[in-house]
Amino acid sequence: MIEDKTPQRTSIAQLGEFGLIDHLTKNFEINQPSTLKGIGDDAAVLDFKDKKVVVSTDLLIEGVHFDLAYMPLKHLGYKAVVVNVSDICAMNAKPTQITVSIAVSNRFPLEALDELFAGITHAAREYNVDVIGGDTTSSQKGLIISITAIGEADEEEIVYRNGAKQTDLLVVTGDIGAAYMGLQVLEREKQVFQVNPNSQPDLDAYTYLIERQLKPEARKDVRTLLHALEIKPTSMIDISDGLSSEVMHLCKQSKVGCNLYEDKLPIDPQFINVCEEFNIDSTTVAINGGEDYELLFTIAMEDFEKIKGNPNFTIIGHMTQESEGIHLVTRANTKIALKARGWDALSE
Repeated sequence: MIEDKTPQRTSIAQLGEFGLIDHLTKNFEINQPSTLKGIGDDAAVLDFKDKKVVVSTDLLIEGVHFDLAYMPLKHLGYKAVVVNVSDICAMNAKPTQITVSIAVSNRFPLEALDELFAGITHAAREYNVDVIGGDTTSSQKGLIISITAIGEADEEEIVYRNGAKQTDLLVVTGDIGAAYMGLQVLEREKQVFQVNPNSQPDLDAYTYLIERQLKPEARKDVRTLLHALEIKPTSMIDISDGLSSEVMHLCKQSKVGCNLYEDKLPIDPQFINVCEEFNIDSTTVAINGGEDYELLFTIAMEDFEKIKGNPNFTIIGHMTQESEGIHLVTRANTKIALKARGWDALSE
């Protein structure tokens, strides 16, 4: 990559807060019928008529949730939207609007924020959500992004974490663990670059893993797929903090136990190869790595015939009595108590 040594840098202070807001929001379009008023007034106005409204908020902080050494600002904007839309999808709801708030230091010129908002705009179009408001303010150091996502669903469509029953099947979409290994590759290349800034990384062997880390996708398709199969999950959650953590959330909320089978975990061949390269156990990463943004859900046993063989879903376990506990059943048929070793934002 050839770096522009003299990029244009427009100071944000030249525009002022309201000028900046006008500049950054000029490309946002209104497409949802539930959006009566978006950006431009003291508050947005929404009308969901007979639908129920679901709301979720996530905060992304530079140095904690992302590293701009390898996270392009356009990708960051896209990902910031995705992680919030994913929470709406995990409620079996349709995402409809988002608000975007940022705190930014004076080290970021206007051109940098244009890149960030280009990613937000692209994601908003991809997921058909309206950007209806937010806030901008200054930061003493670093970049902070807060996005609130809003969605709609009929009351009978909404799926919570607390509905799993004993004997329910545990199902996951897509594959897991790839985003974490993509992060390990990027961290390694960052360290190499710090030692030798002239080195150019060859990332061809890691493209899928890196894409899963830098540009994940929310599973907005799952709601439609399940509806077509006439399946309503009994509980559901998105995989942001790691499979083991999410399984334990479902079990705790639903007051059930679980047997999770190692040989059923859906993992990508590139993921396996890179785990071997890093000398890391692939199962450990698959159940503890986060940021996959796949959906984990339970279904009634009688829905097995509807879902078996479907390439979008993998049955990875089943729920049990709460007293039986939460276990990983290894390939050697040994039961190991499952522990939440995934991402914890408040761990030291």
